[in-house]
Amino acid sequence: MRENFLGCPINILTMSETVALAEDAMRSRNTLQHVALNVAKFVNMRRDPVLASDIMASDLVGIDGMGIVWGARCFGLPVKTRVSGIDLFLELLAVCANRHYRPFFLGGTRDVIRDAAAKALKEHPNICFAGLRDGYFTPEQEPEVVNQIRDSGADCLFIGMPTPRKERFLATHRDRLNVPFIMGVGGSFDVLADKVRRAPAGMQALGLEWLYRIFQEPRRMWWRYAKTNTIFAGILLRELIYRKWMAGYASMKTAAERCCRY
Repeated sequence: MRENFLGCPINILTMSETVALAEDAMRSRNTLQHVALNVAKFVNMRRDPVLASDIMASDLVGIDGMGIVWGARCFGLPVKTRVSGIDLFLELLAVCANRHYRPFFLGGTRDVIRDAAAKALKEHPNICFAGLRDGYFTPEQEPEVVNQIRDSGADCLFIGMPTPRKERFLATHRDRLNVPFIMGVGGSFDVLADKVRRAPAGMQALGLEWLYRIFQEPRRMWWRYAKTNTIFAGILLRELIYRKWMAGYASMKTAAERCCRY
């Protein structure tokens, strides 16, 4: 189900529904681009036209953050749960191993991408990679990277490059990659490679993974989350006030029109 959340498209899907759509794309080799939407990305897209264009053009906009879940519910959208990017990534690796689809990892450092692939192989011995490529390449090297991905015959591409670099890469080269399923995975390679720990399950369920990230990397993360969360709260509050005012205005207008009839 595709809905509009304050000008941003979102797909209200369960994990199993999202996995099924990804698998169908890989089986039919029809292009399907997935983007995981969290609060930071929602806030940043409002001032970054490239990021906004990438989200608008994506075939699936998954609800990654609990902030988006809560915000959507505030405006009556029937969102029951989130589909976190890292969990979807891990689910799809299992699908690749079981169905013999070949993933391509792009992004991170050489050590991280190597360790992430090794961990995936340890958990899924049947998995067969189409290719691995770190994210440290120059703009001049992009055609070489695109050719490597295209010639690999990959069934899915997982990109672990930062925003907005990932968005610019896809906006420029998506149609030349010849990969059915494309998904940005943020820092999931670091998690898979055991370089970054995930929040405990209880914190994940409460939507407090951002707090755990601050605990792990306070100097780098505290300002990012403080800023984006505050801006997001302001956006929600402003929209709620506006809608309440419009509802009151419409009610007053209707009452005035009734009086005029008499």
